[in-house]
Amino acid sequence: MNGVLALIAPAPLIAGCAVLGLLFGSFFTVLVHRLPRRLLGDSADTLWAPRSHCPHCRHVLGAWENLPLLSWLGLRGRCRACHTPVGWHYPLLEAGSMLLAAALAWHFGAGWSLAGALLLCGFLLPLAVIDARTGLLPDSLTRPLLWLGLLFNLSADGFAPLPAAVIGAAGGYAVLWLTCRACTLLTGRDGMGHGDFKLLAAIGAWLGWPQLGPVLLLAAGSAALVGVLLIASGRRHRHDAIPFGPYLAAAAVVVLWRAPF
Repeated sequence: MNGVLALIAPAPLIAGCAVLGLLFGSFFTVLVHRLPRRLLGDSADTLWAPRSHCPHCRHVLGAWENLPLLSWLGLRGRCRACHTPVGWHYPLLEAGSMLLAAALAWHFGAGWSLAGALLLCGFLLPLAVIDARTGLLPDSLTRPLLWLGLLFNLSADGFAPLPAAVIGAAGGYAVLWLTCRACTLLTGRDGMGHGDFKLLAAIGAWLGWPQLGPVLLLAAGSAALVGVLLIASGRRHRHDAIPFGPYLAAAAVVVLWRAPF
């Protein structure tokens, strides 16, 4: 009986976080589309204006067409005006954000740790998608993420003591900068983009320096495995760059889940 009650008790929290994740997932679809285009000079659209519209025919979406997931299902994945297919990444990002928020609520329960986990993952998810699609890790996301991590760890209930968070931020940047410099000296090519340095610094600010090792090992191992599989399948060439940000973000979420916070 107690076990049943333990499962029922957090149900409203999990449901509430799932709805919150779905709503933010809808915003993330705008973020990952507009921010890189603005940074590259391909569009003057901001995150707030103009209103959401079809990128093909510029049809402005009505209120119900902005409903996360439901509108995509109701329209069968097509624009209501021009019937152009709407990319799968829209519902996948919304659903992924919803499921991740619900899982974090189930894992952490109500409290400061849940608030921090939601905030951290709320940055990591769009950063991973942007890097995977464009190879960019915008400073406008990585820098606030770093400072928010340090502020979060000012609390005694943070994920790491503040000194460990500060060292984690500095160490995260330094270890990838040194790795990149060594790669440049040995091969004449940069081993990774500078956005990766800043992302790992932000992760270190949130999780503290003791978690940098597990994050790096997991990210590097998974990136290497995927890279080998892509090369073996002929989908990538040996010298093609593979965005590292998604692997850092995914590794950070795994370590966040497994670490004794």
